Amino acid sequence: MTLVEVIVVIFVVAFLAWVLLPALMSGHRTNSNTACVRNLMEIGLAFKIWEGDNGDKYPMQVYATNSDMMKRVISGNTWALWQTMSNELSTPKILHCPDDKQRTEALSFTQNFSDANISYFFNLDASDNYPQMILDGDDNLAVNGVRVPPGILNLQTNASVTWTKDRHQGAGNLGMADGSVQQATIAGLSAAFVNSGSVTNRLVIP
Repeated sequence: MTLVEVIVVIFVVAFLAWVLLPALMSGHRTNSNTACVRNLMEIGLAFKIWEGDNGDKYPMQVYATNSDMMKRVISGNTWALWQTMSNELSTPKILHCPDDKQRTEALSFTQNFSDANISYFFNLDASDNYPQMILDGDDNLAVNGVRVPPGILNLQTNASVTWTKDRHQGAGNLGMADGSVQQATIAGLSAAFVNSGSVTNRLVIP
């Protein structure tokens, strides 16, 4: 090949990369978000199965009082609740969102399982008496412009809650008490809390 031909080939390859890379990255983001939605659907099903085996109550309702597990959860160890659902969840991998780059998938519910493997909050007040109440969702939340730290967030319905931009392009996913999953913009996130049927929502952030 002559020098001119080599330059032409390099130019064509560079041009194709410039044209196709955004589309490939967009496809990757779409696949990641689809995986996150699927995770929350499986988690929602696990909650329903657990509820059916425990007097039609979610684990946070069963262990609401006099429970070492809830004491751990309230003190910031949210993994304890998920661990109680290990039989229904089957694998801890579904607790990690592919777009969450700050955490990693766990391989086991018993060895080194911690909040470092969990990408989703859950709602202590969730009840299927209110089907549109938020059960769980992406934990990359901010209130009044400040990212929510780990622990319990007492969220009033009129709070200025948003998604951070480090996951799902500034949007997010919510699991509802009826088992559905909603993909929500920032406006949709605020509306979901307003329409939840509850004045307050105590979200446990890993």
